[in-house]
Amino acid sequence: MALILIAAFAAAFLVYHLCISTLFSPLARLPGPKSFALSRWKLAYEDYRGTRTRKINSLHEQYGPVVRIGPSEVTFNSITALRAIYGAGSGFERTGFYHMFEVYGRKNMFSFATAKQHGERKKLFAAAYAKSVMLKGQNAEIVENKVKLYMDLLERDGGKSEIFSTLHYFSLDTITEFLYGSFGKTACLEGLGRDRELIGDIIDIARRKLSWYAVHFPHFTEWLYSLTGFSGCIAKWLYPMQLPTTYTGIRLHALKATQNYAIASASARAGTSALISRLWSHHHSEKPNGIDDLDIAAECADHLLAGIDTTSDTLMFLIWALSRPENKVFQEKVIEEVCNIPEESLNSDGIPRVDSNDKLPYLDAVIKETLRLYAPLPGSEPRSLPSAATIDGYTIPPKTVVSMAPYSLHRNPEVFKNPTKFNPDRWLDPSENLVDMKKWFWAFSSGGRMCIGMHLAMAEMTTLVAAVYRKYKTTPMGDFGSVSPGITGRYEVFYDDSCSGMREHECQIEFTPH
Repeated sequence: MALILIAAFAAAFLVYHLCISTLFSPLARLPGPKSFALSRWKLAYEDYRGTRTRKINSLHEQYGPVVRIGPSEVTFNSITALRAIYGAGSGFERTGFYHMFEVYGRKNMFSFATAKQHGERKKLFAAAYAKSVMLKGQNAEIVENKVKLYMDLLERDGGKSEIFSTLHYFSLDTITEFLYGSFGKTACLEGLGRDRELIGDIIDIARRKLSWYAVHFPHFTEWLYSLTGFSGCIAKWLYPMQLPTTYTGIRLHALKATQNYAIASASARAGTSALISRLWSHHHSEKPNGIDDLDIAAECADHLLAGIDTTSDTLMFLIWALSRPENKVFQEKVIEEVCNIPEESLNSDGIPRVDSNDKLPYLDAVIKETLRLYAPLPGSEPRSLPSAATIDGYTIPPKTVVSMAPYSLHRNPEVFKNPTKFNPDRWLDPSENLVDMKKWFWAFSSGGRMCIGMHLAMAEMTTLVAAVYRKYKTTPMGDFGSVSPGITGRYEVFYDDSCSGMREHECQIEFTPH
């Protein structure tokens, strides 16, 4: 009898709590399905299924630009909300979701919660990522050299390439030399097997399950992987992802590169302009309140991880999209533009110079359209505010999680006509509302947290695409004319939904000289 009373009391308390959170919360007047408002586990279930981003987009289509997706979580899809949440000085902070991006147990620019912490770290190296620095000088030479090595790799492979892998080699080699110089640069494009094995950290699909556990059960996941001895043997049966986990090899490589720099002589260090040297100038041995070795290692490792998938995945979708038969006209326009690059704008290896590629309007339109439709980070970017706020006319209580997603912003049919169609011409068509399109374009985020590596990524993409299409036309191999490549994003797989199928981490393309 006592157990029945306890169970009844518990059930009544649960119902009361759910009713209070759903019916009497300040968020109760927000549109959205009641099943999501009752419990955060409804959205967590969508995460587990890998359908979160598409589900949220469908909810916006059904309920409008403001949707309650949890007891204390709201998603927005409007320009006014974009400015309110992500604009400079908004006061919104990153949530605990970003703890999963800490490296070696240290916070970095990306994972710092407050704008103040983020800004203080960013000012140590922001100048190294300036557009003027990327267009000329040593950084431009790094990009052009890696593009030449990629072209050599295509030639060695006979013009047939599985470009998910080869483009990862390109982005990994570029970012490691930019970050570490000779102290940690990789040589994947030149065929070094040990470096190529680092990509194995990325392609294990179990990383999605690990990400889900790290977000929804962070303390349990940390505890589980910390167990040793007999308990550790038992724990292995419960691991979301078997060891080594995601990015283990890449993070180890990054740590070793920092250690190599730390023990190098002053003369050896003086010979590099890599980002690590800029960070080291703020080392506590140089400045009393400076950062230590592990802070520097963690910061560089975070930049390394951020600079691989984002660039290579975008390039893969760009080449694949241009290769599809229905997009032949767009490829021909790219070929025409890049083949008209004058000889004086080529370097000694015949690679179009980074600064000249920055001035190609149609290539820029193709990259924008690729980023719009296949944004490498298309999902929610959660934020919260310690105090109450008003967004789009709704009162948002303190500590409510709010978010927006490029996936939804980029598919607004009132801004982008036929939003699911790949059409670079839209970015140059005067009949389109180009002002609104640019406002809604959010591939690199915005405000103080805007992607710091944007200009490096653009230099890589414009130069590689210009070089490839000056020499080759591309066509899909096998069934990739109708099947979409897929990429892992947190706990989801992103691909072109209009295709008949999907292959994760694979894209077969033939490069034919024209």
